[in-house]
Amino acid sequence: MVYSLSAATLTVAAPLACDASRAQGSEPAGAVATGDDDEMLVLEVTKANRVVVRLPRVEVGQGVTTAVAMMIAEELDARLDDVDIPLADARTKGNQSTGGSSSVRSLYDPARRLAATARARLVTAAAHRWHLPARTLHTRDTMVFAPDGRKASFGSLSADAARIRRTEVSARPRPAARHKVIGRPTSRIDARDIVTGKATFTGDLAVAGAKPTVVARPPTLGGRVVSVDDRAARALSGVHAVVRVPGGIAVVAESFHHAFTARDALKIRWAPGPMASLSDAGIRSRLRAALPALGSPPRGSTQVQGEFEFAFVSHAPMEVLTAIADVRAHRAELWFSTQTPMEARDTIASAVGLPVSAVTVHVIRGGGSFGRRLTFDAAIEAALISKAAKRPVKLMWSRNDDTRHGRMRPASHHRIRASHQGGRVIAFAHAMASVNESSGKSGVDRASFVRRASGPAPSDSGLYNFGRLSGDSGGVDLPIPLGAWRSVDSGTARTAEEILVDEIAASLGQDAVAFRRTTLRSRSVRAVLDKVARAGGWGRPLPAGHGQGVAVHEEYGSCVACLAEIDATDPRQPRVTRVVMAADVGTVINPRGLEAQLMGTAIDGISTVLSAGLHIDRGAVREGSFADFHWARQRHAPLHFEAHVMPSTADPGGAGELGVPAASGAVANAYARATGTKPRRFPLSF
Repeated sequence: MVYSLSAATLTVAAPLACDASRAQGSEPAGAVATGDDDEMLVLEVTKANRVVVRLPRVEVGQGVTTAVAMMIAEELDARLDDVDIPLADARTKGNQSTGGSSSVRSLYDPARRLAATARARLVTAAAHRWHLPARTLHTRDTMVFAPDGRKASFGSLSADAARIRRTEVSARPRPAARHKVIGRPTSRIDARDIVTGKATFTGDLAVAGAKPTVVARPPTLGGRVVSVDDRAARALSGVHAVVRVPGGIAVVAESFHHAFTARDALKIRWAPGPMASLSDAGIRSRLRAALPALGSPPRGSTQVQGEFEFAFVSHAPMEVLTAIADVRAHRAELWFSTQTPMEARDTIASAVGLPVSAVTVHVIRGGGSFGRRLTFDAAIEAALISKAAKRPVKLMWSRNDDTRHGRMRPASHHRIRASHQGGRVIAFAHAMASVNESSGKSGVDRASFVRRASGPAPSDSGLYNFGRLSGDSGGVDLPIPLGAWRSVDSGTARTAEEILVDEIAASLGQDAVAFRRTTLRSRSVRAVLDKVARAGGWGRPLPAGHGQGVAVHEEYGSCVACLAEIDATDPRQPRVTRVVMAADVGTVINPRGLEAQLMGTAIDGISTVLSAGLHIDRGAVREGSFADFHWARQRHAPLHFEAHVMPSTADPGGAGELGVPAASGAVANAYARATGTKPRRFPLSF
């Protein structure tokens, strides 16, 4: 059902929870709704001929605003340049979370139905104005055209279209065969603004009175202030306030230079955090002890098994966490990038002692996330500082702050065993243990998000015909700030499984691709595997010290395969030279955007397998910036990258997180083949 909202211009809304299949099979009823639009996607055609859709998701670089603009332009026959996709403030109900590669999937039907309904009403309004049959009119470039050459912009028809109750042309979305915008490689609608500096991030906002703010933090995780001498800091020019918050001591100043200078002038005595006696070796030992037993293998079978360790990993978005807060006695207003604005608003209201209705959260675009902005540590802290300082603040977490005190992917340990007999795998068992956060939680609970976003654990998904599947998980509770990292648990679990699949093939004397082809359950997964094998020249001769690796993954209603080639002539400094990926994500809105997503997941795989991880040294995170948290840089990127998009007419699947496990597994398998080793601990540089 698509509704008209009472307005002076054409404004239509589609419930995000609507049964899409039922709605597409019937004409929109055109009912008038006067209540709130919190659970709806709303489209307005303004008098200035702009098409505005306020998006209940956040843009953090994944291109969701471009994808939605393309859906709208497709069904409305609008120019892409005429479509605006601002971000909606935190709502009072509904689902406003961005994550689990779900945005395009959840918006595809509502967005297209909205635009198709709006187009039908605009055409009907033009037909009434010109006294012509509506079926004789056509639309393009945000205008309606008559056979005799007359034309009218959507904006000029908007007020009349708002009064239309029954359309005279179909309001159904077009079939895929008639798509002209969806499926066409398209540059991001915000690309020019980003590269020219016009795009606005939280740090760019000029909120009246909001002063730059930083926090002095403890040297260990969970450390606390014992005493502080702030006299020298307060005496410095440009310092407005020094206040204590749960995370440390905050300094509010005239500029960030003043704030950092004053922060460094603070004399603080810290009590160590609760993990001060624990380091990496102890954490790994606890994880091994927490691994559930695999049970007995089938009698008479041969075993292929391995144990795999994955380190903590920082999200490390390029834009560090920044939040602006203005907390007053009876209201609060905040500006920051968040994937979970409704949960953020509720938590902030509780933290500052205000009713939820008194807190406004403005959602701002983010410069990267990878799951980091599911939690809103900086916003809570900014609100507390603003309340204590009695003034608006612009809080910035430095790179060091977020690397050493921010959320991270939990360390995990995996034990996997495959049992084969008579040339085939008859049982497959996967046990894992992961670090759980035991205290200091804020924001979205990671476990519940994993269940919501990722569905079944990879070991239960039945990707391969491996006979009896079994798996169990354990955990170690530690006071470490954790967060859902891109691809959540699949990024480690599937990586480990794909490494073992290569070793199973070798145990059976089979080629890694041929073995996968004969054991994969899904025709679609076989197709993407075949594509990368052909395009990447699987099996071609390579120089000594070089190797190829492949891996596949299926999740979010999509599947992907990756082929990686590596130069490991120096095993301590391997270089991925070539990556070929193929993905079947159903109907692709923007192939160029999908290619960018796959390229990003390839860099994630290269980084977390080869070089990027966090060490814990006596309760402190060793790494503090990109100088020692070794994320792949340009010189580490593949010399050749190509992405293949498989044609499909199915509904869109998820894509943003899909490629991480396949890329990680392919890089690990390429390294194993190039070096003749069996990699077990990641990143390899640890």
